[in-house]
Amino acid sequence: MSRVAVVSGGSRGIGAAISKALKAAGYTVAATYAGNDAVAAAFKDATGIAVYKWDVSSFEACSEGLRQVEADLGPVEILVNNAGITKDAALHKMKPEQWYDVINTNLNSLFNMTRPVIEGMRNRGFGRIINISSINGQKGQFGQTNYAAAKSGDIGFSKALAQENANKGITVNVVCPGYIATEMVLAVPPEIIAKNVLPHIPVGRLGEPDEVARCVVFLASDDAGFITGSTLSANGGQHMY
Repeated sequence: MSRVAVVSGGSRGIGAAISKALKAAGYTVAATYAGNDAVAAAFKDATGIAVYKWDVSSFEACSEGLRQVEADLGPVEILVNNAGITKDAALHKMKPEQWYDVINTNLNSLFNMTRPVIEGMRNRGFGRIINISSINGQKGQFGQTNYAAAKSGDIGFSKALAQENANKGITVNVVCPGYIATEMVLAVPPEIIAKNVLPHIPVGRLGEPDEVARCVVFLASDDAGFITGSTLSANGGQHMY
């Protein structure tokens, strides 16, 4: 029986690439999503991957949703915390809801998603937790105090959790993507990308979602059993940390 992997925010962008790559690697995958039913349905139809709708900023919703996944598919052994949002503004113009919405979705969700499955992983003596942070959690970014704080917090969360669970066969690692050719990034005018983004990326191009997904597949594998508490940067050399 294949291991069950849950990918939050798993039906779009980098999350969709991760979900598909894990399925191709032999995992049984559940992709969570927040609100776009049409996109999630199309993703399920195209890939055969099960989709589940809940709000990762709610502990109760995560607990209920993960119970349903385990009832449908089996114990969760791979957890990829990928869901995230942006609500950018300079701090002196940022509204409280912009701060709290990003912190709740991008940071508090790691507790909400991990707490319901960590005891089961510990009892079974195996688990893989991969948290998707960001280059901007490593270096900061103008207009993103909320996002940078959350994504930096994801790294600290991962290092502490890795220490707590290393002797239980559970690894906890982070992937920090740089600028990836997702729908959101490609919505930026090409001339802006060419002028303001690509000159800062030594390899001279945007990353591909599949390149991030391959990092996750490796960290989820048995081959990565001696890697825990680590941060893997996939940013084309833009930030060497």
